[in-house]
Amino acid sequence: MKQIGIVAGGPHQLLANLSDYGHLIDYWIGCDRGSLYLLENHLPLHLAIGDFDSVSETELKQIKNSAQRFSIYPVEKDLTDLELAVNESLKIGVNELYIFGVTGGRKDHELSSIYLLEQLAKKQICASIVDWQNTITVYFPGKYEINQTKLDQKISFLSLSEQVTNLSLVNFYYPLTEATIRRGDSLTLSNQLTHQSGYFSFDSGILIVIKSSEHV
Repeated sequence: MKQIGIVAGGPHQLLANLSDYGHLIDYWIGCDRGSLYLLENHLPLHLAIGDFDSVSETELKQIKNSAQRFSIYPVEKDLTDLELAVNESLKIGVNELYIFGVTGGRKDHELSSIYLLEQLAKKQICASIVDWQNTITVYFPGKYEINQTKLDQKISFLSLSEQVTNLSLVNFYYPLTEATIRRGDSLTLSNQLTHQSGYFSFDSGILIVIKSSEHV
């Protein structure tokens, strides 16, 4: 089982510093233009996959020559490039997945990527969408530890399902005990940890947890 990083071709200026994740990730997959982002950061391109409709012929040749594995698909297909990459991750064997380069561009693709996190969580795979400012993760009921990674970090809890029940937050500036939050509620926005680590738990529903920072 591997820790896998998938890099899609979203806006370059919103991309997280991929080099910061080099020590965490065993296997890198580039989706379309995301393959070039990996090469620019001098990271291994274990697999390049997609229709490559957003790169030039010269760039495509560079990707082909650099990738350990290369798989090209027609533009007209039933799955997005990201879904193709996720399916490859499942074949390889993944226990933790980091997805980069899927925010800040087309909103339909961005929202679809968040829904994809839900499908991965159902398979008991910890998957997160990461950009320069945010980390987005979807959780099913249980108790979880959460760590502070930046001093100015805000942590928000949103209900992806109609409601989340018995949500409790421990070691947070705004603690919570067995509360019910509904889709669209703002009660649990912009919280922060009072210790290096804290805990959250809930009994039913699907929860989106977003870590956000104002600075890189």
